[in-house]
Amino acid sequence: MFKKILKSWNRKKLLDKRFDFLFDEPPFEEYVSLDCETTGLNPKKDEILSIGAVLIKENKVLMRNTFNIYLKPSKSINIESIKVHHLREIDLENAVEPNEAIYKLLEFIGSRPIVGYYIDFDMSIISRYTKTLIGVPLPNERIEVSGIYYDIKKSKDNYGFIDLKFDTIMTFLDIPVLGKHDALNDAIMTSMIFLKLKNLAKQKKINF
Repeated sequence: MFKKILKSWNRKKLLDKRFDFLFDEPPFEEYVSLDCETTGLNPKKDEILSIGAVLIKENKVLMRNTFNIYLKPSKSINIESIKVHHLREIDLENAVEPNEAIYKLLEFIGSRPIVGYYIDFDMSIISRYTKTLIGVPLPNERIEVSGIYYDIKKSKDNYGFIDLKFDTIMTFLDIPVLGKHDALNDAIMTSMIFLKLKNLAKQKKINF
């Protein structure tokens, strides 16, 4: 109930009515798996450097329907963050302005639920941009794959420590690693995690 009230309130606050579609009912059994590479881990001040996303429909990852974009940073990239995402300033010479990237992202995701690994961070940092551009945070439902994995493992093991690392979940589900860890590859791997967990959750009658 609270979510519906909040959604209605944000819809009224929307500054750019071109994006009213974000508040529509999502297409049946469609999701977007999303991942961001950023300059750091503080969503209040760090910047997005790249966004990768892929469309999921029913039980399929639509590899022909992907989104991959690089954003121009407003300042020099910290060497420590380069060690994590391997994106140097030279790699971003042809990147687009952040506003343009966010507008394109919104068109891609539409009103679909967003799937991710620690997706709260990604949605928080994207929302900082959308609040400036359209007046509201990203309104889409979020689905956290590590949470689904935790519920499945808890129901199975019923005790002990549950390792929620990305690679641990991949190994448990027997999903191959797709080359380097970049935003798009991580989004695709997360989509495969989601579909496998979604089917396991149905078997165990776990809601998410």
